[in-house]
Amino acid sequence: MPESAIAIACGDPNGIGPELAWKVAVEAVQRADPVRPVLVGDARVLTHYRRLLAVPPWVAEAVEVVGTPGRFGHDFQPGHMCAAAGRATVAAIEAALALVQAGQARAILAAPHSETAVNASGIAFSGYGGLLADLTGTPREAVFLMLVAGDLRIAHATLHVSVAQALRELDPTRVQAVAVALNAELRSAGLLRPRIGLFGINPHAGEGGLFGDEDERITRVAAQALRGQGLDVRDPQGGDVLLAMPRLDGYVAMFHDQGHIPIKLLRPAGAAAVSLGLPVRQASVAHGCAFDIAGRGEASPAAMVEAWKLLAHRP
Repeated sequence: MPESAIAIACGDPNGIGPELAWKVAVEAVQRADPVRPVLVGDARVLTHYRRLLAVPPWVAEAVEVVGTPGRFGHDFQPGHMCAAAGRATVAAIEAALALVQAGQARAILAAPHSETAVNASGIAFSGYGGLLADLTGTPREAVFLMLVAGDLRIAHATLHVSVAQALRELDPTRVQAVAVALNAELRSAGLLRPRIGLFGINPHAGEGGLFGDEDERITRVAAQALRGQGLDVRDPQGGDVLLAMPRLDGYVAMFHDQGHIPIKLLRPAGAAAVSLGLPVRQASVAHGCAFDIAGRGEASPAAMVEAWKLLAHRP
């Protein structure tokens, strides 16, 4: 297995993950991509989808499959949410990580998961970033999600928590940390001095304290400190104003919906997701595992293809 491989963790086996994994692998092989796909998941499930999708034999031979321990048996039911599928989701990401750590793959592309299924299995889970943080010994607070839709890139200072909890978590240090991680990601993409915008916490970024003092205490303080470190970070703006301005290279959203709404308006089913701050490169998609169409062979691989490109076309 070459170091130029990307390990594709197949996500929830009862969702559209295995189907998308095969579709992105087929596309990579057919266009002779120099980065090779390695599918990681339950072997029986992957065989089922290879046959369902009528993958050409010459393509299937070029795709390595790494089976994970255990078998689903009767638990393999496309469209059915269950704890066994949640355990299989985690087993796939663990096996993919092992390939990267062994130098047998350069990055992990993770197919859609079900947070409900994973948590039902007894594993605390709020996304691939946090799980990989635990598996690599990285503090969870140092890992951030960036969504990508074309040239719009938005990293999130907080994610799957209530707005009240997000306000408790936000401080200048956290905003600085996500901006530094975003800056590093953009530099690795070839931008020598990325231009970064900050979403305000309050409407109009507080309007000088008129609509709350959080931006005066948090986002403006963070922006000033970041500029002191040499980063090109603009003062916070209200989200409506910020996104109406000429496009910057990247943005930091303070809350989940601030970042997700504009990305998904642009690419409802085609946005990619990248974990920042991990010692391994990992990307996924910004949509779920679509139990309603699982097993039909009709899921669009657009977001998985975009996530593949983010990993494959990066040093």
